[in-house]
Amino acid sequence: MTPTTKGMLIGAVLALTAVAFGFWAMILVAIAIAIGYGVGRVVEGKLDLHSLSDTLRGRRSS
Repeated sequence: MTPTTKGMLIGAVLALTAVAFGFWAMILVAIAIAIGYGVGRVVEGKLDLHSLSDTLRGRRSS
């Protein structure tokens, strides 16, 4: 199991505990899974946070 899969699984398990509380809990599930996926990608080294922050700020690299 890759770190990405583990991160998604952990996020899903934590968020699924809140599903019983309604629609907004489903939004929480989606956010937790996305965060878990992102953390897993960083741990694997497949996501560079520095270049991501530069992209979000509108900076370009040549």
